[in-house]
Amino acid sequence: MRRAGSTILQWLSIILVLLTVILTVFQLISYSRIRASLAPGTIIGGVPVGGLDRQAAADRLIKVYNTAIEVRYDNAVIQIKPANLGFELDLEAMLTAADQQRIDQPFWTGFWDFLWNRFPKPDAVPLRAKISEERLRLYLGDEIATRYNQPASEAIPVPGSTQFLSGQSGTELDVERAVILIKDALQSSNARVVNLTYSQVEPPRPNFQNLQILLQQVIDVTNFDGLTELYLLDLQTRQEINFAYENGQTLQPGIAFTAASTMKIPIMISVMREVNGTLPLEINSQLELMIERSENDPADRLMESVLGGNLGPLQVTGDLQELGFQNTFLAGYFYPGAPLLQRYATPANQRTDIDTKPDTYNQTTPVEMGELMDDLFQCATRDGGTLRAVFAEEITQAECQTMINYLVRNRIGVLIQAGLPETTELAHKHGWITEGDGLIHTISDSAIVYTPGGNFILVIYMYHPVQLVFDNANYLMAQLSSAVYNYYNFKTE
Repeated sequence: MRRAGSTILQWLSIILVLLTVILTVFQLISYSRIRASLAPGTIIGGVPVGGLDRQAAADRLIKVYNTAIEVRYDNAVIQIKPANLGFELDLEAMLTAADQQRIDQPFWTGFWDFLWNRFPKPDAVPLRAKISEERLRLYLGDEIATRYNQPASEAIPVPGSTQFLSGQSGTELDVERAVILIKDALQSSNARVVNLTYSQVEPPRPNFQNLQILLQQVIDVTNFDGLTELYLLDLQTRQEINFAYENGQTLQPGIAFTAASTMKIPIMISVMREVNGTLPLEINSQLELMIERSENDPADRLMESVLGGNLGPLQVTGDLQELGFQNTFLAGYFYPGAPLLQRYATPANQRTDIDTKPDTYNQTTPVEMGELMDDLFQCATRDGGTLRAVFAEEITQAECQTMINYLVRNRIGVLIQAGLPETTELAHKHGWITEGDGLIHTISDSAIVYTPGGNFILVIYMYHPVQLVFDNANYLMAQLSSAVYNYYNFKTE
């Protein structure tokens, strides 16, 4: 009995050993198969690839990262293939890095962990990929910005009025921000939707040439049957408008007009050229009366006392000629019966197509008066321009600012000023005279206008051969001034 029991135990032991060996071999085979693949829990570029062989892992990565990203721009939804943006996965480097973690673990250590169902979590392998930023920027420009940016529409003049219909704002893609967002999406395994940012583009100022059309329509609406020449200079862009208009017809600008009191601007400049340093009180007082009150006697006294006696007006003309003006001159004093000191033939007063019967004593053209105002502005604000170039230290920046200050204090509430908001600053000189027939035929105003939307020079001369009724002329000039102001300060919706 003892031998039989012992034999059974022996056989049971043998069987158990064989079973253990068989189980161990089976486990070794299972572990070897697992070890041949990427370790359980392996993550490459945010994608779980544990238990997959290299090819299967590569296929899964390609499937995830070659999926189109969704880009949203305003109301547009665009699907973009990563390859179109120069996106390339470095599969070999990532798979090698993941595989290296398996190789680095000793076989039997791994097998022991396997037997105990312990699977240490491998370190995540970061994404390795190339992105062509150049191709990305080209795509954003050519395929998205060009197609989906909404251009702003400019304001449009309202025919027959001084107003503008507001344009529509537009959108402009923020390319720099888009590059960052799309690169992040390309390198993400799950966050592959991009909401692009953009900026609002304000409507541009109306077309400058449309402003000229509007101004001519304003003249038509008022039924003014005389001649109007207008000069406008944008002090930011240096764009100009200069046209002459009569009874619906556009004429060649550069017409000779009676300068009247606008000639006091050149007189003031010549006086300032002669006086160095602080202005004597008497000269300052006479300048104020000449500009602010438009009195003629102070103008005559200044030319006589400061500019050299009987020939003072000719010195004013000489200064103008040094500045390059061919059509602006002063040939005598203002007082009644003053002798004509010299006759001037100019390109403007020699025209045969139009004749405003300009005064032989003082003449100008709107463009030359506007250019003179620009010289003052450039001298005062930038210490530059023709005045400083020609007269060097004889006229300083401070003196130019003083002259503009005189013009700013000339507030009469009519003509160009009448078309501007009450608080608008303008430096201007107006002019008109009652001629030998007891009637007004020419009215003018020359101004530098300072506005929130931009500064400009506006010069308007008007003439009527029969009679220029002041109220009619004042209304038209105010309408023209208002239209120009609205161009620079139109309100967007």
